[in-house]
Amino acid sequence: MALTQFTNLNFEDIKTSIKDYIRQSSDFSGHDFEGSNLSVIINLLAYNSYITAYNTNMVANESFIDSATLRENVVSLARNIGYVPRSRRAAKAKVLCNISGFSSTTSTITFQPGVFANSPLSDTNFIFSIPEKVIFSSAGGESVGTVDIFQGQYLEKSWTVDESQANQRYVIPNNGVDTSTLRVKIKESDASSTATEYTLVNNIAGIKSTSNIYLIQETTDEKYELLFGDGIFGNKLSTGNIIESSYIVTNGKDGNGASFFEFTGTIVDDQNTVITDFSPNLQVLTKASDGDSIETVESIKNYAPRNYSAQNRAVTANDYEAILPAIYPNIESVSAYGGEELNPPQFGRVFIAAKPRNGLFLANSTKKQLLRSLKNYSVAGIVPEFVNLKYLFVELDSFVYYNTNFVGDIENLKSDIVNAVTQYSKSQELNKFGGRFKYSKVISLIDGVNTAITSNITTVKIRRNLIANVNVFSQYELCYDNEFYYSNPSYNIKSTGFSVSGVVGTVYMADQVVSGSKIGNLFLFQQTNTESIKIISTKFGTVDYEKGEIIINTVNITSTVQADNVIEIEAIPLSNDVLARKELYLQLDVGNSTFSTLEDSISSGANVSGTRFNPKSSYSNGAKVRGALITSTGESLLVGYVNGVPYYGEYHTMADGTLMTGAEHSESSQPISSSPTTSTTSTTSTTPSTSTSSTSSTSSYSSSSGY
Repeated sequence: MALTQFTNLNFEDIKTSIKDYIRQSSDFSGHDFEGSNLSVIINLLAYNSYITAYNTNMVANESFIDSATLRENVVSLARNIGYVPRSRRAAKAKVLCNISGFSSTTSTITFQPGVFANSPLSDTNFIFSIPEKVIFSSAGGESVGTVDIFQGQYLEKSWTVDESQANQRYVIPNNGVDTSTLRVKIKESDASSTATEYTLVNNIAGIKSTSNIYLIQETTDEKYELLFGDGIFGNKLSTGNIIESSYIVTNGKDGNGASFFEFTGTIVDDQNTVITDFSPNLQVLTKASDGDSIETVESIKNYAPRNYSAQNRAVTANDYEAILPAIYPNIESVSAYGGEELNPPQFGRVFIAAKPRNGLFLANSTKKQLLRSLKNYSVAGIVPEFVNLKYLFVELDSFVYYNTNFVGDIENLKSDIVNAVTQYSKSQELNKFGGRFKYSKVISLIDGVNTAITSNITTVKIRRNLIANVNVFSQYELCYDNEFYYSNPSYNIKSTGFSVSGVVGTVYMADQVVSGSKIGNLFLFQQTNTESIKIISTKFGTVDYEKGEIIINTVNITSTVQADNVIEIEAIPLSNDVLARKELYLQLDVGNSTFSTLEDSISSGANVSGTRFNPKSSYSNGAKVRGALITSTGESLLVGYVNGVPYYGEYHTMADGTLMTGAEHSESSQPISSSPTTSTTSTTSTTPSTSTSSTSSTSSYSSSSGY
């Protein structure tokens, strides 16, 4: 009589299976299990089976990197495919160090490895150290130079090699080690006065039997173990050798932002004598940044298989996405795509966009350094190239209905809604290249904040920020890579205010759909009052609604209403699910979203018939501009036309009588004609005139600024 097989982990199902098994015996066919002591034994058997089945299931899960949850198991599985998780990273600062007041006969001074400075930050004093000696030349009792300092405590650990010990291990005993600051030296014996520095490698390619190298691997409790050669790959250590290691134990991202340092280091002169009488002066060149936590389990699961598939060579775009975080751990997200995906295609090129962990953009110097590093992985014929990171912002306008019978404080309810959406805005679904804003998740999230919420009507907008080249004639291109919704004949595209040369007052841009097509023309206008507008130019640029692309013709922007020369340009996506493609980095901008709470009079019983219930529109508002409205009534003098576009700015006259843009002649000056090449209409109305023909500027794009 075999026990029935079961796979359900539910306790009651297991208990029922045991009862059914016992009932198959004639001695217990009519037995009442619930009313007898036998039920206790059955419960024990069921609990034992339940716990055994659970443990078996967890053991099986922990055997695969996709389903493992314990860090030690994930790290062990990643180790099997040659992946070493990123350690905690110390915040790094660069300071200009001026030491004076010591003996004028000293030719060099040496900063000893260890504590270098203290820095107060957020009511906490942080130690900054250097991992190795730094030597400055000096003259006349003064020495000046730059030093890279790392947040954390400098520590040392040594071991004596003993081959008689089976499986001797060299594990660094501290948590929070920044392995990039790890230095390893080997002495022949305790009596040796010199030591050989060993180099950390991440693979054994090109390693000889005499190579002085070592490897590291993460072990239990986020500690690291040193591994040395076996005489075939790398030099083998022998009994009596002394392993000396030094490293910095750091607080990770907590040290980011430190910008004031007080020198506390140790300096010796060229005779190796400690200098005690001197005056230090530290000037901060780069405040502390790039500090980060140890690599998370989710990140290991993501990058370990990709790194293995890349096999230390970059051929496909996916290879670059896997290798780049390995050579520069400060990268939070990376996107790579082949030039063949562009229109027109650029074969033989791979374009890379990267978002740093503690900042908005990669510095140009960092990009150059990464390109040099990528040469070690790239194959011949493929040229990697960095493109500027571009931010695509998603904004929400949400009207949330609630039942007044279940709400005590409306402000608390609104705060809970904002907090829930803010938490979602930090999720891994967003904040990355290839991120996707999922509309259904957000409206469900809002509905689930409180049982008092009965429904919500939420609309979605997408925004790009244009960085204006102030007082420079430029063209601009903004790609959203999401199809625009354009059911209205105009004002599907809206902007914040800005000023252009030759026009008095604040201007805005909007679109006018070209009938029967999927494109539109941008027009420049001023708002003379809350109802009327004045058209400045009907050929300010073009919009491709299908591609989600905005092109602005040559213009000299002189100032912007928003700070930092920013013009915010918004559109309505055709789909409420927004996707960040290529170099676009998706972010949900909660700060620029609006959340309004409205009483649901039907659910509360105040108006069961619904006669006084007015639901909000599921479509965008009818405003013509983004942000605060600034009216303008000033007059502007029309000088002429540049590429068919009315020009109101400064000009100068050439020897042959030709008018040119700009007060003085330069390479960017353009000729001004007395009549437009195409008809341009200026009128005062709420709808601009339009033409089915499009006019493009003859000059090439001189700018595509935006983020």
